[in-house]
Amino acid sequence: MTEPRLPIPWLAPDDETTPLPDPDSALTEPEGLLAIGASLSPQRLEAAYRRGIFPWYSPGEPILWWSPDPRALIRPAGFHISRSLQRQLRQRDHHVSLDRAFEAVIAACAAPRLDQPGTWITPEMADAYCTLHARGLAHSIEVWRNDRLIGGLYGVSTGGAFFGESMFSHAANGSKIAMAWLLCQLNAWRFDFLDCQMPTDHLLRLGAEIIPRRRFLLQLAASQRAATRYGPWSLDIQQADVTGAWPAR
Repeated sequence: MTEPRLPIPWLAPDDETTPLPDPDSALTEPEGLLAIGASLSPQRLEAAYRRGIFPWYSPGEPILWWSPDPRALIRPAGFHISRSLQRQLRQRDHHVSLDRAFEAVIAACAAPRLDQPGTWITPEMADAYCTLHARGLAHSIEVWRNDRLIGGLYGVSTGGAFFGESMFSHAANGSKIAMAWLLCQLNAWRFDFLDCQMPTDHLLRLGAEIIPRRRFLLQLAASQRAATRYGPWSLDIQQADVTGAWPAR
């Protein structure tokens, strides 16, 4: 007989000492919900990411903490690109940067989209990640065309792991170009994986693996033995490195 799960813990907004629960104690419905409350302080966020936990909640809700099962991740060498994306990567009508416009990237990710009624990137959330960026733990990659931001993504990095949070495109394949450059750079730095959190068909087409949470947590723990590469980051790869990194499919 399966024992009933205890209610998930509620943490006070000013509680900075009570650790988040073991990820294996997360609910199965809704899948991966682990805890409610606490704050988005830099200390809380860094500790959460190192354990495979991330915040995700809608405006008006308390902070919700998640560790879903299964988990989606992309290994730098396993990225899949199409022939059309390969052609775009070879073009010289854009350039790419790291940590040049973090606030602009997070604002673009938070902007309304035609396929979404709202955004989960609240002002509170944006401020928290901007603080993490100032501390060298959150990073952005930007794609520019004629000095206009046409794509990008942002996330958090600890040890040998990068945790992707959100991406945007203002031109065809803008976010995919950003991901290609980021994964190529992460590979050059010997990162283990880019965590994509929740599996989607789109991510699977890009080469994401879906693995059980227990396996993900073991791989995450191993990745945390690497030294954290604090920001600001800058690219030390070239266009030829990116275009030659993966065969087009």
